[in-house]
Amino acid sequence: MKEFDVAIIGSGPGGYVAAIRAGINGLSTALVEKDPFLGGTCLHRGCIPTKALLHTAELLDEIRHAKDHGIIVPVPLLDIAQVHQRKQSVVDKLAKGVAFLCKKRKVEVFTGLGSFVDANTIRIAGPADTTIRARSVVIATGSTPAHLPHLKPDGKSIIDSDTILLPGPVPKSLAVIGSGAVGTEFASVFQSFGSQVHLIELLPRLLPIEDDECSQQLERALKARGMQCYTATEVTEAKVAGGGVALTLKKDGAASTLEVEKVLVATGRRPVLEGLGHDTIGVAMNGRFVAIDEYMRTNVPGVYAIGDVVATPALAHVGSHEGILAVDHIAGKPVHPIDYLAVPNCTYSHPEVASVGLTERAAKEKGFDVRVGKFPFSAISKAAILGDTTGFVKIVADKRYDEVLGVHIIGPRATELIAEAVLGKHLETTVEAITHTVHAHPTLAESMMEAAHAVYGETIHI
Repeated sequence: MKEFDVAIIGSGPGGYVAAIRAGINGLSTALVEKDPFLGGTCLHRGCIPTKALLHTAELLDEIRHAKDHGIIVPVPLLDIAQVHQRKQSVVDKLAKGVAFLCKKRKVEVFTGLGSFVDANTIRIAGPADTTIRARSVVIATGSTPAHLPHLKPDGKSIIDSDTILLPGPVPKSLAVIGSGAVGTEFASVFQSFGSQVHLIELLPRLLPIEDDECSQQLERALKARGMQCYTATEVTEAKVAGGGVALTLKKDGAASTLEVEKVLVATGRRPVLEGLGHDTIGVAMNGRFVAIDEYMRTNVPGVYAIGDVVATPALAHVGSHEGILAVDHIAGKPVHPIDYLAVPNCTYSHPEVASVGLTERAAKEKGFDVRVGKFPFSAISKAAILGDTTGFVKIVADKRYDEVLGVHIIGPRATELIAEAVLGKHLETTVEAITHTVHAHPTLAESMMEAAHAVYGETIHI
């Protein structure tokens, strides 16, 4: 039986990053993956293929407006087969890269379903059943789409975020149930691809975790693109018939019917823990999640958990940092718990939405004396050059100490621009420090500086 310093179960962005980091730390490392490829949901059924589709959608929309820039081209046609082929080529290339990096760091990969025999022994049921031992084990088994009892996907008319990525024709009409990041991104893609999209949200606004003003701006922008948006609306029934789906919608006590070709259920995800055997070794739970401390340790000595199986933000970049934290702790290196208020949220729709820290509402609820600065992209030279002026940058600050509590962006390249705010939040920056930071002109990043000036009512270009 092979023995290792650390075994990691699951090779998503949490697991494979943890494995590589463990190798860098000089630990003998085993990486257990049930699929025949590395990378997990993010690489094969989530972040990467979705963003490949979003990039194609963005290009398609830009070409449609090329005439505005003095470029005359024929009406663009979408070759959906080629779209999926390119998407898959990106995924395959990155998967090979992950395998190479693991090999470089001497990580031994085992293909099969890993389960606990005891806290230090893992049975791997796969092409060649085997058992390994490890001084420490990291649970990184990720998540899968959560299904509602009355909206169970059939893989044809009612689909989830996994099956919508499979090659197939673009539906003439698509209802997306759930307007979190996943639902909003797919809604944006298929609106660009030519579907009539209906985005349905149970809560009072789209992207409910984001700042209120960003949600309002997003709804206006999506409606301007021709999308139908329904908020505070419940889907109570779905009937598949006649090559489509009839949805019963309920809002303010009144029922209505919506008929579409396909329905995408994007109502969240749940941890993948079936068959792991964590319960047999006494791992404590936090509801449906594995309970952990600030160093990603479970209650069982030597057993850690990271990523979507724990009750932290279900984001790939969070899982990666949790993986590094866990294996650094295993290696005995100095570690610092993750500040989850300094973690960026990103939605790659059109327009993009990104944020870090507290919303204005949350800051007030926590008792801060709040000052807000907001600056529109319509007054940014680079946005005018790009022909994309929708949205704004909003800074939420504490009046007493001038500390930046949160930054919220909706508009062009928001998911890139947020990096400056994330660094600032991590370093506990003040608004004044941002105003004293020289930003290049003309850039979209000037919007951050202008928003900081707006906190004091001292904007230059508006």
